[in-house]
Amino acid sequence: MNISAFKIANKLITGQGAIEQLSAELTRLNVQNPLIVTDAILLKSGTVDLALAQLGSRHYGVFDEVKPEPEIAIVEDCTRAYRKGNHDGLIAVGGGSAIDIAKGVAAYAEHGGSLSELFGVDLVKRKGPALIAIPTTAGTGSEVTNVAIFSDKQAQLKKGIVSDYLLPDVALVCPTMTLTCPRSVTAASGVDALVHAVEAYLSLNASFITDAIALGAIKLIAKALPKAYANPSNLHAREDMATGSLMAGMAFGNAGVGAVHALAYPLGGRFNIAHGVSNALLLPYVMEWNKTACVERFRDIAEAMGVRVAHLGDKDAADQAVKAMTDLCVAVDIPTGLRSFNVPEDAIPAMAEEASQIDRLMRNNPRKLTAADIEKIYRAAY
Repeated sequence: MNISAFKIANKLITGQGAIEQLSAELTRLNVQNPLIVTDAILLKSGTVDLALAQLGSRHYGVFDEVKPEPEIAIVEDCTRAYRKGNHDGLIAVGGGSAIDIAKGVAAYAEHGGSLSELFGVDLVKRKGPALIAIPTTAGTGSEVTNVAIFSDKQAQLKKGIVSDYLLPDVALVCPTMTLTCPRSVTAASGVDALVHAVEAYLSLNASFITDAIALGAIKLIAKALPKAYANPSNLHAREDMATGSLMAGMAFGNAGVGAVHALAYPLGGRFNIAHGVSNALLLPYVMEWNKTACVERFRDIAEAMGVRVAHLGDKDAADQAVKAMTDLCVAVDIPTGLRSFNVPEDAIPAMAEEASQIDRLMRNNPRKLTAADIEKIYRAAY
């Protein structure tokens, strides 16, 4: 077994009623004037009020300009709001976009240079202000990872900050906070979480610890996602999804993700396709390519998805894993085909070249893929 490190948020608080621990955690972290980082839709829905109700007599500010895909400019705007309000901590209430924006602010707020200096691996030099992450979707796992990804609209690229200093001080995962999540977001973020678990299990950087967590996440999500999608008020399904997403985040935050994410980045950067949708759309096609490299692991995935594999050979079981993923995406109405998002076919070669250069992700993939291979995957998914 290779040497590995396991990193998560400093403290995890999960389950129904977990939101009621917010005040105690703010006191523990000595935060008296937090900035709430969220979006306007969540603020209007009343979901943010569940967190605000726990603040007591504390002063606080609200930044509600988060967009579905977090942009570099929004990190800068939010940082200005943080500094202007003399805030001493951050509470991210939202999906991965809000949590990533808050992570970016935590890294940048006390940095003396430009934000661009922080893009890359381990370029954040010190711990920033206290950060509490409260996810309102079950998908990104951003509440337990050390990565924040942002869109550079001018360059049409996704750029990331990777640092252990981004790990939240508290991940407060409460299924009640996800009840207002729209069905389309439930589907896309849920499959996104499944992608995280699958890619973590297939990663060349996986460990015994991440393997166990990833397979557990796959089992939970495969059963709970169709239920949460069919009946958004099903709190038990919402809780299983919140837990599954958290576990998937723990797994991929340490094992890494692979080609699905690498191929998804150009779709988001160039065509503004939501990250979860991009991952969901590409998952079955990348799995089809990867299965020959680790067929026995695909057998495990099939079993975790609920497929009876005892009577199947490894190859047939691997085929069933891909089919189970495809069927799940169909069951929750994930859009199919790049053409349905008006991606021009002549953009594929450039996207393939771009994806092939994302070494941080591609080196985790169980099968080595060339730009020509990636182009074939894009065309299969077209």
